[in-house]
Amino acid sequence: MKGARRILDELRRARVLLILPQDEEGKLLHDHLRRLGCEVRVAWPPPRVFPEEIDTVFVGVDDVSLTEIAPILDEQDVAIVAVVTYESPTTLQAIYDLNAHGVMSRPLRPLGILTQFTLARYRRRHEKRLAAKVQKLEDTLKGRRLVDRAVRLLVDEQGMGEEDAYRLLREQATAERVALATIAEEIVAAHETMARLGLGRRPVSKPTNI
Repeated sequence: MKGARRILDELRRARVLLILPQDEEGKLLHDHLRRLGCEVRVAWPPPRVFPEEIDTVFVGVDDVSLTEIAPILDEQDVAIVAVVTYESPTTLQAIYDLNAHGVMSRPLRPLGILTQFTLARYRRRHEKRLAAKVQKLEDTLKGRRLVDRAVRLLVDEQGMGEEDAYRLLREQATAERVALATIAEEIVAAHETMARLGLGRRPVSKPTNI
Protein backbone atom coordinates (compact mmCIF):
# COMPACT_ATOMS: atom_id res chain seq x y z
CA MET A 1 0.00 0.00 0.00
CA LYS A 2 2.80 2.41 0.83
CA GLY A 3 4.37 1.83 -2.59
CA ALA A 4 1.06 2.43 -4.38
CA ARG A 5 0.44 5.57 -2.36
CA ARG A 6 3.92 6.83 -3.24
CA ILE A 7 3.24 6.28 -6.96
CA LEU A 8 -0.04 8.20 -6.78
CA ASP A 9 1.59 11.02 -4.84
CA GLU A 10 4.27 11.28 -7.51
CA LEU A 11 1.68 11.36 -10.30
CA ARG A 12 -0.16 14.18 -8.56
CA ARG A 13 3.02 16.24 -8.74
CA ALA A 14 3.38 15.65 -12.48
CA ARG A 15 3.44 18.60 -14.89
CA VAL A 16 1.72 17.45 -18.06
CA LEU A 17 1.50 18.94 -21.55
CA LEU A 18 -1.24 17.80 -23.94
CA ILE A 19 -0.41 18.18 -27.63
CA LEU A 20 -3.69 17.15 -29.20
CA PRO A 21 -6.98 18.82 -30.15
CA GLN A 22 -9.31 19.57 -27.26
CA ASP A 23 -12.24 17.72 -28.74
CA GLU A 24 -14.37 15.42 -26.62
CA GLU A 25 -11.55 12.93 -26.10
CA GLY A 26 -8.97 15.64 -25.52
CA LYS A 27 -11.14 17.19 -22.83
CA LEU A 28 -11.72 13.76 -21.27
CA LEU A 29 -7.97 13.24 -20.96
CA HIS A 30 -7.45 16.77 -19.66
CA ASP A 31 -10.18 16.47 -17.02
CA HIS A 32 -9.08 13.01 -15.90
CA LEU A 33 -5.49 14.14 -15.34
CA ARG A 34 -6.72 17.21 -13.48
CA ARG A 35 -8.81 14.99 -11.22
CA LEU A 36 -5.67 13.03 -10.41
CA GLY A 37 -4.18 16.30 -9.18
CA CYS A 38 -1.73 16.91 -12.06
CA GLU A 39 -0.82 20.31 -13.39
CA VAL A 40 -2.08 20.12 -16.97
CA ARG A 41 -1.39 22.48 -19.87
CA VAL A 42 -2.70 22.30 -23.41
CA ALA A 43 -0.64 23.29 -26.45
CA TRP A 44 -2.69 23.26 -29.62
CA PRO A 45 -1.61 23.78 -32.31
CA PRO A 46 1.73 22.11 -31.44
CA PRO A 47 4.23 24.56 -29.94
CA ARG A 48 7.69 25.33 -31.28
CA VAL A 49 8.89 26.14 -27.78
CA PHE A 50 7.94 24.01 -24.79
CA PRO A 51 6.77 25.45 -21.48
CA GLU A 52 9.32 25.09 -18.69
CA GLU A 53 9.22 22.30 -16.10
CA ILE A 54 7.08 19.91 -18.18
CA ASP A 55 7.87 16.27 -17.34
CA THR A 56 5.21 14.32 -19.29
CA VAL A 57 3.77 14.87 -22.77
CA PHE A 58 0.70 13.27 -24.34
CA VAL A 59 0.88 13.74 -28.12
CA GLY A 60 -1.76 12.87 -30.70
CA VAL A 61 0.30 11.04 -33.31
CA ASP A 62 -2.34 11.40 -36.04
CA ASP A 63 -2.83 15.10 -35.33
CA VAL A 64 0.71 16.44 -35.64
CA SER A 65 3.53 16.68 -38.15
CA LEU A 66 6.11 14.22 -36.88
CA THR A 67 8.91 15.87 -38.86
CA GLU A 68 8.29 19.02 -36.84
CA ILE A 69 7.39 17.67 -33.41
CA ALA A 70 9.86 14.75 -33.13
CA PRO A 71 13.04 16.92 -33.05
CA ILE A 72 11.45 19.22 -30.46
CA LEU A 73 10.44 16.31 -28.23
CA ASP A 74 13.88 14.76 -28.64
CA GLU A 75 15.40 17.80 -26.94
CA GLN A 76 13.08 17.57 -23.92
CA ASP A 77 13.64 15.56 -20.76
CA VAL A 78 10.09 14.20 -20.69
CA ALA A 79 8.08 11.00 -20.65
CA ILE A 80 6.12 10.67 -23.90
CA VAL A 81 2.72 9.02 -24.28
CA ALA A 82 1.61 8.56 -27.88
CA VAL A 83 -2.14 8.77 -28.52
CA VAL A 84 -2.99 6.80 -31.66
CA THR A 85 -6.08 6.08 -33.74
CA TYR A 86 -4.95 3.18 -35.93
CA GLU A 87 -2.42 0.38 -35.51
CA SER A 88 -0.96 0.83 -38.99
CA PRO A 89 2.69 0.51 -40.06
CA THR A 90 2.81 4.30 -40.31
CA THR A 91 1.57 4.66 -36.74
CA LEU A 92 4.05 2.09 -35.46
CA GLN A 93 6.86 3.97 -37.19
CA ALA A 94 5.63 7.19 -35.61
CA ILE A 95 5.68 5.63 -32.14
CA TYR A 96 9.24 4.48 -32.81
CA ASP A 97 10.34 7.88 -34.11
CA LEU A 98 8.92 9.62 -31.06
CA ASN A 99 10.62 7.12 -28.74
CA ALA A 100 7.28 6.91 -26.92
CA HIS A 101 7.33 5.49 -23.41
CA GLY A 102 3.61 4.68 -23.42
CA VAL A 103 0.79 4.29 -25.95
CA MET A 104 -2.95 4.95 -25.69
CA SER A 105 -5.50 4.04 -28.36
CA ARG A 106 -8.55 6.02 -29.36
CA PRO A 107 -11.35 6.15 -28.43
CA LEU A 108 -9.92 7.27 -25.11
CA ARG A 109 -11.53 6.04 -21.93
CA PRO A 110 -10.68 6.78 -18.30
CA LEU A 111 -9.71 3.13 -17.84
CA GLY A 112 -6.10 2.80 -18.96
CA ILE A 113 -5.02 6.43 -18.65
CA LEU A 114 -3.51 5.94 -15.22
CA THR A 115 -1.72 2.75 -16.30
CA GLN A 116 -0.05 4.28 -19.36
CA PHE A 117 0.71 7.47 -17.46
CA THR A 118 2.49 5.52 -14.74
CA LEU A 119 4.26 3.20 -17.20
CA ALA A 120 5.58 6.06 -19.33
CA ARG A 121 7.02 7.93 -16.37
CA TYR A 122 8.62 4.74 -14.99
CA ARG A 123 10.16 3.87 -18.37
CA ARG A 124 11.55 7.39 -18.74
CA ARG A 125 13.20 7.23 -15.30
CA HIS A 126 14.62 3.79 -16.13
CA GLU A 127 15.93 5.14 -19.44
CA LYS A 128 17.65 8.04 -17.65
CA ARG A 129 19.26 5.70 -15.12
CA LEU A 130 20.63 3.51 -17.92
CA ALA A 131 21.92 6.56 -19.80
CA ALA A 132 23.62 7.81 -16.63
CA LYS A 133 25.30 4.42 -16.12
CA VAL A 134 26.50 4.36 -19.73
CA GLN A 135 27.86 7.90 -19.40
CA LYS A 136 29.64 6.96 -16.19
CA LEU A 137 31.26 3.95 -17.88
CA GLU A 138 32.32 6.09 -20.83
CA ASP A 139 33.83 8.69 -18.49
CA THR A 140 35.68 5.94 -16.60
CA LEU A 141 37.11 4.49 -19.82
CA LYS A 142 38.09 7.95 -21.03
CA GLY A 143 39.80 8.62 -17.70
CA ARG A 144 41.72 5.37 -17.87
CA ARG A 145 42.90 6.13 -21.39
CA LEU A 146 44.08 9.57 -20.27
CA VAL A 147 45.98 8.08 -17.32
CA ASP A 148 47.60 5.45 -19.52
CA ARG A 149 48.64 8.11 -22.02
CA ALA A 150 50.00 10.43 -19.32
CA VAL A 151 52.01 7.59 -17.79
CA ARG A 152 53.43 6.72 -21.21
CA LEU A 153 54.39 10.36 -21.80
CA LEU A 154 56.21 10.52 -18.46
CA VAL A 155 58.00 7.30 -19.29
CA ASP A 156 59.00 8.40 -22.79
CA GLU A 157 59.64 12.08 -22.15
CA GLN A 158 60.98 12.06 -18.59
CA GLY A 159 62.59 8.66 -18.46
CA MET A 160 60.51 7.57 -15.47
CA GLY A 161 59.47 4.03 -14.71
CA GLU A 162 55.78 3.19 -15.12
CA GLU A 163 55.23 2.68 -11.38
CA ASP A 164 56.96 5.98 -10.54
CA ALA A 165 54.96 7.81 -13.19
CA TYR A 166 51.67 6.44 -11.90
CA ARG A 167 52.67 7.21 -8.32
CA LEU A 168 53.45 10.81 -9.31
CA LEU A 169 50.01 11.22 -10.88
CA ARG A 170 48.29 9.72 -7.85
CA GLU A 171 50.20 11.85 -5.34
CA GLN A 172 49.51 15.03 -7.32
CA ALA A 173 45.81 14.18 -7.60
CA THR A 174 45.66 13.60 -3.84
CA ALA A 175 47.48 16.85 -3.10
CA GLU A 176 45.14 18.86 -5.32
CA ARG A 177 42.06 16.86 -4.29
CA VAL A 178 41.05 16.15 -7.86
CA ALA A 179 40.49 13.00 -9.89
CA LEU A 180 43.49 11.15 -11.24
CA ALA A 181 42.17 11.68 -14.76
CA THR A 182 42.22 15.45 -14.23
CA ILE A 183 45.97 15.46 -13.60
CA ALA A 184 46.49 13.10 -16.51
CA GLU A 185 44.48 15.39 -18.79
CA GLU A 186 46.63 18.36 -17.77
CA ILE A 187 49.81 16.46 -18.59
CA VAL A 188 48.48 15.34 -21.98
CA ALA A 189 47.27 18.86 -22.80
CA ALA A 190 50.63 20.36 -21.81
CA HIS A 191 52.45 17.83 -24.00
CA GLU A 192 50.19 18.58 -26.98
CA THR A 193 50.72 22.33 -26.53
CA MET A 194 54.51 21.93 -26.38
CA ALA A 195 54.45 19.69 -29.45
CA ARG A 196 52.34 22.20 -31.37
CA LEU A 197 54.89 24.91 -30.58
CA GLY A 198 57.74 22.68 -31.64
CA LEU A 199 59.08 22.49 -28.10
CA GLY A 200 58.87 18.76 -27.60
CA ARG A 201 61.72 16.58 -26.48
CA ARG A 202 64.59 16.59 -28.88
CA PRO A 203 66.55 13.39 -29.49
CA VAL A 204 69.88 13.32 -27.68
CA SER A 205 72.81 13.20 -30.09
CA LYS A 206 75.28 10.43 -29.51
CA PRO A 207 78.95 11.46 -29.30
CA THR A 208 80.95 10.81 -32.45
CA ASN A 209 83.95 8.59 -32.03
CA ILE A 210 87.05 10.20 -33.45
